[in-house]
Amino acid sequence: MSEIKPGFARDWIEFTDPSDESEIYKCDITWLTSFWSCIYGDGCKGVFADRPNDGCCTEGAMYSDEEDEKRVVDIARRLTPEMWQFHNEALASVDNFLVSDVDEDGDRKTRTIEGSCIFLNRKGYTAPGFAGSFGCVLHHLAQKEDLHFVETKPDVCWQLPLRRSFETREVGEREYSITVIGEYERLAWGDGGDDFDWYCTSNTEAHVGTEPVYLSNKTELIALMGEANYRILASHCDSRMAAIRELTRRSLPLFIITHPATLGAAL
Repeated sequence: MSEIKPGFARDWIEFTDPSDESEIYKCDITWLTSFWSCIYGDGCKGVFADRPNDGCCTEGAMYSDEEDEKRVVDIARRLTPEMWQFHNEALASVDNFLVSDVDEDGDRKTRTIEGSCIFLNRKGYTAPGFAGSFGCVLHHLAQKEDLHFVETKPDVCWQLPLRRSFETREVGEREYSITVIGEYERLAWGDGGDDFDWYCTSNTEAHVGTEPVYLSNKTELIALMGEANYRILASHCDSRMAAIRELTRRSLPLFIITHPATLGAAL
């Protein structure tokens, strides 16, 4: 099945942060109960057709702030030449460790080299003493040190394709802060999303997970919204999954909105 059309109807839930009644979470449970799964290295076509092995790493990763950049740079210093294809390129001198750059708008990001992120070990690369493998070396470091990649990757890398955004809601004289947890779909990239030749969340090829997103991305969601709020979200999602199973068992019309790409993957 080809890429689904954007802008489809979704189910949302809202609940109040138990620690602050002025904070509300608004969550896209159509996305969070979908069976999307990252298929990097296992069918991912990359966002640009001429670089299918890059996944979404071609243009590097934008840092969320100075703290994010400092954390990534500090972590990168733990990488070794045996793990990392571009270790020597990063070590410009004893005093310089060059893994960051700026884009055309002056925003800080990971450096690109040979057409993609400096942290991406290229497919098929070999060299004397190199024992690393294809893919993000920051991800490999997390595996080596028995960490979750939330701790080693730039914020944007471990969050995608989850999307956290913020809104303000005024009701009379009262103002509420709304934290939105949803899908980083193609439209969320703005005009840049139109340039992608392929995008995972919109394609049935990537909706092949063994468990729904709210479970497979539990660690990331807790990092984005906290343990207590995640427990509330998971309870809502559990109830929705149970309702879907019951409707399927009884062959009743599916009144709960399911992600079109997950539906397409089942055809």
